[in-house]
Amino acid sequence: MADDKLEVINPPNTLKQKVGTGGAGAVDLEALERAEQVIAGMTDSYLDWVVEDLKKIDKAYANLEAATGDRKAEMEAVFHVSHDIKGQGGSFGYDLMTSIANELCRLIEKADKIGDEEVEAVKLHIASLKLVIGEDMKGQGGKAGEKMLAGLQQVCDKLLA
Repeated sequence: MADDKLEVINPPNTLKQKVGTGGAGAVDLEALERAEQVIAGMTDSYLDWVVEDLKKIDKAYANLEAATGDRKAEMEAVFHVSHDIKGQGGSFGYDLMTSIANELCRLIEKADKIGDEEVEAVKLHIASLKLVIGEDMKGQGGKAGEKMLAGLQQVCDKLLA
């Protein structure tokens, strides 16, 4: 199971280091600085976006919880919202959102059944995502974030064993 552990790599978040400057095809340093300011200014927009995503995942979860039968379509809906959250969090300084959503995506992808325990694990992941935003846990969330993610990983490891 060690290969299934999430490794977070935090690349530098400056555009200057990502593009060449000087010479043919070089990027204007002032334009880069303006772009970095735009990205930094979008963090507030991210919080609006993620609140909407949390509403969507709540709705998808409610449908999953109420569903009978194989629940695959309902779980797929949860996966899509979780995947969106995973893709955005780290870009705006909420790396723990990306980590938790990644763990949820892996659970959904690897689960061979969708029983009550799996549904409860999804609920736990969603509650964790809400906590990160509610407590404004930026980055990896410090020790609390580390413990939260480790607990979620243990839940997933148990279900997928």
